[in-house]
Amino acid sequence: SDGSIRLHQMTSEYPVMQWNDSTNGQPVIALQWALTRPTVFFALDASSSIYIWDLLENDLLPVAKETIPSEKVVAMALLGEPEKANGLLGIVLAREPGQIDIQYVKKKWASP
Repeated sequence: SDGSIRLHQMTSEYPVMQWNDSTNGQPVIALQWALTRPTVFFALDASSSIYIWDLLENDLLPVAKETIPSEKVVAMALLGEPEKANGLLGIVLAREPGQIDIQYVKKKWASP
């Protein structure tokens, strides 16, 4: 609820990494690892901003932020085929009035 994100390993109750105020204090609505690139994850906050984290590029801050204009985004899911080497990765966004958008991610954040 405060915008912090914690990375845990299954064998410890303490986080390996913790990013406080990672969304400028906005609650995190959804967070998901990229299906095609294991060092990348996406976070959606309550103000309809998507943060892209690539831990190989920068493990302190997100590498990109995209604010979705118009209607509020209430859910996010990722789609892709990790067993294929084409590196296609999409983000499915559900907007408040019931619209669903699919957007593709740049190859640099999607390729294995």
